[in-house]
Amino acid sequence: MGLQDRNKRGFKRLLRSFSYASQGFGYVVKNEQNMQIHLVVATITLLAAFLLDFPVTHWLLLLIVIAGMFALEIMNTAIERTVDLVTEEFHPLAKRAKDIAAAAVFVYCLFAVIIGCILFIPALLALF
Repeated sequence: MGLQDRNKRGFKRLLRSFSYASQGFGYVVKNEQNMQIHLVVATITLLAAFLLDFPVTHWLLLLIVIAGMFALEIMNTAIERTVDLVTEEFHPLAKRAKDIAAAAVFVYCLFAVIIGCILFIPALLALF
C-alpha cells in the first residue's frame, strides 16, 4: 500500500488494498514453484473429496488446512524477499531466517498430510 494511503479511509482505499493483495498472490503463484505444487495438490485433494462425497465437517477441515498452507507459503515468500532486500551477500543470519521460515511451511505441510490421511484413508477403505 502506498504511503499516501496510510491515513485515508474509504471504499477506494479498500479496493486498492484488494488489488495489492491480488498482485501479491499472483506474484507468488507465477514465481514460486512450491506454491504451484501446493495449488496442484490442493486441486487434486478437493477433487478427490468431491468424488468421495465428503461430509461438510471434512470439507471445512480441508479448506482450513489448504488456506493455512497457502497463507504460510505466501508469508514464507514475503520473508525471503524481505531478507533478499536487506542483503544480497551471503550472511549466516539471513540464511537462518530463510531456513526457519521454510521450516514453518514444512512443519505445517507434514501435519496437513497427517490430517489428509486421517480424512481420506477411511473414505478410500470404505470403497472396497
